[in-house]
Amino acid sequence: MTIKNAINLFNRLASETTKKSEIKVYRDFIGILTNVEKANLTESEVQSLETELGAFELNSTTTNKKRHFKKALQQLKKYLKETFSLITKGHYTALGITFGASVGLLFGIIFLSSLQRSFGVSLGISVGALIGIIIASYLESKAKASENLI
Repeated sequence: MTIKNAINLFNRLASETTKKSEIKVYRDFIGILTNVEKANLTESEVQSLETELGAFELNSTTTNKKRHFKKALQQLKKYLKETFSLITKGHYTALGITFGASVGLLFGIIFLSSLQRSFGVSLGISVGALIGIIIASYLESKAKASENLI
């Protein structure tokens, strides 16, 4: 399946449904595919991507479209990251917040428990998440500068 055909398919699917959750998945697909189309990929890389799109069975009729396409979207993101080092906007932010909050929780329990226990934990989570966001924004700006952000 070509990139243009996939974009047309998702535009058609988005116009046919009224479920907001399905429309969001379709719009995410359209956004990623549009940005990939604008990226400077070689002809062989485009063919590789189109082969991968064909493997997702996007034309199949399933009873639960949202789950099927959400799974295909995650596989596409993983494929783009592993094969072309392309990441979506917000990728590092989600990782930064998760990792920062986890480390902050441990830090709050171990080192800030001398304060009031719940205050130390909440302070640790907050500071950890803030540090995670700062590092993530740096990594995303670096990815954008190297044109690896889609």
